[in-house]
Amino acid sequence: METFESARLDAYFGRIAARFAPQERPASFLITHLLPERPAFVRGVARVTDLRVVLPKPKSVQAGARRQVEADGHPCDGLTREMFADSNRAVRYVETRAAGRTTVLLDVGGYFAPALSALSDRFSGHVLGVVEDTENGHRRYAELNKLPCPVVSVARSPLKAPEDFLVGQSVVFSTEALMRGRGDILHGRTALVIGFGRLGSSIAHLLHAKGVRVIIFDIDPVRRTQALSRSFTVVRDRAGGLEHAGLVLCATGSLSLRGEDFPRLRNGAYVATVTSSEDELELDDLPEVYERVHVDKHVTRYLTAGHYFYLLNGGNAVNFLHGASVGPFIFLVQAEILAASAMLARGELDPGIHEVSPSDRAAIATTWLDHFHQ
Repeated sequence: METFESARLDAYFGRIAARFAPQERPASFLITHLLPERPAFVRGVARVTDLRVVLPKPKSVQAGARRQVEADGHPCDGLTREMFADSNRAVRYVETRAAGRTTVLLDVGGYFAPALSALSDRFSGHVLGVVEDTENGHRRYAELNKLPCPVVSVARSPLKAPEDFLVGQSVVFSTEALMRGRGDILHGRTALVIGFGRLGSSIAHLLHAKGVRVIIFDIDPVRRTQALSRSFTVVRDRAGGLEHAGLVLCATGSLSLRGEDFPRLRNGAYVATVTSSEDELELDDLPEVYERVHVDKHVTRYLTAGHYFYLLNGGNAVNFLHGASVGPFIFLVQAEILAASAMLARGELDPGIHEVSPSDRAAIATTWLDHFHQ
């Protein structure tokens, strides 16, 4: 990112922070993708909260972005699911960074969910709440028996809709680029899209526009009816779609393919996902008879007697291979995260899932339009 672009972003987040910054800044832990534009967002978070540490998503870290974040004075720690799967380990870790502080947890994917009750009960400070950015994470918090603190979700915000649409486009771009790198093309293959939410529907529509026959599978019957109304072929179960598909795109944000599903793939089928392999794919449960061979830089062939398929980017979000860029629309969502952090800082929310108010979203959209759409 060029210097003038970074300055422009800092000015934007400065305007957002000026509107939403609380009187007293709580400590914060920030989980985020560290992509080239992300240091400006991190600086925005530091304007609204006392940012104690950045926890980069391990499979989406750009080295230059991390160096910039650390040069700005924000330490980065390694992030794994295991850090917060063990409640004792989670409490010890949070104590090392924010002992005795009122604290907000800024999440991408529900990392804090397994330890949230322990953190709320045993942390020497006070957890004001969580801000969650993704549908996958939203569901992880919603599935907890009882939320011990507020969770402000931006996953279903109307300001996130442009990002979701454009992420779907970037997934198709990266999938096609990897296939073309091997001399294959989309045309002539039937594509199965698993999940017909915002991302899945975006992927399906772009594939259709490219002349690809698209099949949809979604466990939600309402979404299946939506897909039918848009003239897509809909199957009742995964098996019915897998046997016809030469390309499978997993867009659920949760488990799409189990170990027993992979042998049902057509020979030579490509598999790609929109999120991490640990969320979408049960790769560890694949039969050991599959031989794994890297046939290209980001393409792995799984081969056993009489059967083979190709996995793109190790089963992780394929669009991150090409920057996962959605242009300035990502800054709408990031601004809403800052507004959500300020909501928590005021300490007025009851335990449960909350959203940013329509008036605050309108203010964010107005600022964004003034700054980026001239």
